[in-house]
Amino acid sequence: MSAPGSFAVEATDGVARAATLVTAHGTVQTPMFMPVGTLGTVKGVDPIELTGIGTQMLLGNTYHLHLRPGEDLIAELGGLHRFMAWDGPILTDSGGFQVFSLAHTRTVDDDGVSFRSVYDGDLVRLRPEDAMRIQATLGSDIAMCLDEVPKPDASPQHLADAVGRTTRWAARCRAAPRAPGQLVFGIVQGGIDPALREQSAAELVALGFDGYAIGGLAVGEEREATFRVTASTAGLLPSDQPRYFMGIGDPEGILRVIAAGVDMFDCVLPTRLGRTGAAMTSVGRLNLRNAGFARDPRPLDPTCACSTCSRFSRGYIRHLVAQRELLGMRLLSVHNMAFLLALCRSAREAIVEQRFDAFFRESIDRLTTGAD
Repeated sequence: MSAPGSFAVEATDGVARAATLVTAHGTVQTPMFMPVGTLGTVKGVDPIELTGIGTQMLLGNTYHLHLRPGEDLIAELGGLHRFMAWDGPILTDSGGFQVFSLAHTRTVDDDGVSFRSVYDGDLVRLRPEDAMRIQATLGSDIAMCLDEVPKPDASPQHLADAVGRTTRWAARCRAAPRAPGQLVFGIVQGGIDPALREQSAAELVALGFDGYAIGGLAVGEEREATFRVTASTAGLLPSDQPRYFMGIGDPEGILRVIAAGVDMFDCVLPTRLGRTGAAMTSVGRLNLRNAGFARDPRPLDPTCACSTCSRFSRGYIRHLVAQRELLGMRLLSVHNMAFLLALCRSAREAIVEQRFDAFFRESIDRLTTGAD
């Protein structure tokens, strides 16, 4: 097997790419959706089930795992892979998104971030070196640099300051020790400002990372701006290294970032929707709380081969959702992830066969019109 970090683009169709990435825990094929296991678990789903639906890589979260149960305890129990009984690749976020989402509990300075724990209110300090040390101790396959994610309505000065701070932190992350075989990705910031995105990308590429993430999008800005900036930013990144969009998980959004030349993406959406009674399908989202599904004998999506769709009807799942049964949440979560994983496999196949444009247009048409 090639060394961790080896990346090969096997086919392109337009700027959409089909590639392979080698990690210390195996080789993955892109485009690739990564389910999120923030606390060391994808909510309600067994790792065996994740393997069964074709999951290639999972995410863990540095911020939360550092606070509970702590990286040293995880290391004592064999590292994050053994701890959560997942022997495939794992990517860990640095905690940078929590710097954004928990803004009311933290302060940022050039050295790092101070915040109050969401669990007990204790004051915690996180510097770039701390984020990398925690991820090295966890033993993830891909570690993300600590970055500053500005709010979508941030002032031009704040955006510029965040880009500068993200670059300086990235340099410190780049210099920090890492686990054997661990890859490190830099994160491009800059809001929706093209000049700042170009600056951020250029500075990070000059530092030299194993891959690059497009961060700070899908956080409240206008949706078309998300995809416009994604496309322009992807074009600034090296063609021979992986590109990762942080935090997108709806079918249309995934197709649009693939079309922009992105290889990897993640989101909590499929399991979150599962817990609220919703299913992703090829013709749009179904709300299983709707009484109209009570006598519906059809699977959630007739094109889906997952265990939920092969065994259970919409009517049964609607019953489980109405009664707030945990099984309903689990079945929907498994289906939603399986649907997105299958969508990525189909996109990859279309890229290899040079028919991605037609696949993209047909898929978007079905999703937006609800037409079978």
